[in-house]
Amino acid sequence: MFEFLVPAQARVPVPHSHDAFDETIYGLAGVMTWVLDDQQIRVGPGDVLFIPRGHVHHFANLDTQDVRELSVITPGLLGPDYFREIGEVVNAGGPPNVERIMAVMRRHGLRPAMPSA
Repeated sequence: MFEFLVPAQARVPVPHSHDAFDETIYGLAGVMTWVLDDQQIRVGPGDVLFIPRGHVHHFANLDTQDVRELSVITPGLLGPDYFREIGEVVNAGGPPNVERIMAVMRRHGLRPAMPSA
């Protein structure tokens, strides 16, 4: 389980799925817009979103306030190393290198997906 903060107007991550684990999102503060299998779902405080393994998803904070949510990975295969590696890429200066981000994702069991047309 991990808590994450997404600043207002931020769009992250690359659309992806994961084959080896499910993800459950619980809204704490603000409202996040998730896209799961091409359907938009808004998750606010107290809302829950279940993302089954193999289903493509991504999220964006389209609102004017920061969002805080909890993510539960089952089984717990996604750990701190993933976030350290992604942080290094994102904080390297300049626009994030999407190819490097996708390489880190693949190493940790996330499968980047091409966006829908």
